[in-house]
Amino acid sequence: MFNTMTVTKAAGALIGALLFLLLANWAASGLYHVGPAGHGGEGEEHAQAYSIPVEEGGDGGEAEEEEQIDFAALMESADPAQGEKDFGKCKACHKLDGSDGVGPHLNGVVGRPVASIDGFAYSDAMVAHADEAPEWTPEALQVFLTDPRGVVSGTKMAFAGLKSPEDRADLIAYLETQQ
Repeated sequence: MFNTMTVTKAAGALIGALLFLLLANWAASGLYHVGPAGHGGEGEEHAQAYSIPVEEGGDGGEAEEEEQIDFAALMESADPAQGEKDFGKCKACHKLDGSDGVGPHLNGVVGRPVASIDGFAYSDAMVAHADEAPEWTPEALQVFLTDPRGVVSGTKMAFAGLKSPEDRADLIAYLETQQ
């Protein structure tokens, strides 16, 4: 049934197809090569087309600027009217009428013990934070409002915080008027 010519044609077709795939792979890897080009050994630095110089900042530039804020001076110049506008960001969860919403009410919060509203289900993290900072002083609120989740890891509060120290001082000055 099979003669020599049929076997030779089938073997030639198979070998030709393999040769075509090898040549196509070689051509494609020449055009689209990923990884080191073989110019350096494993772990060696490779030449880049361009480099972007990055200053190594071990001094913590912005963090130090944030720490050097004169909070007392900020509170003296704080504007409660502007703080009332800033409170608009808090209204979704907090109320000033003595009733709790998603978050506890904030009237009388300045000077109030942390996690002290009866009947409100505080997170375990906030209850534990009461041991570290037992009272909502203006200074404690200033730190907390910068990054609530960073200060009290595990809090239910989803607010990202107020980045501007002036906005935080204005808001705290407004909350001081809400007894």
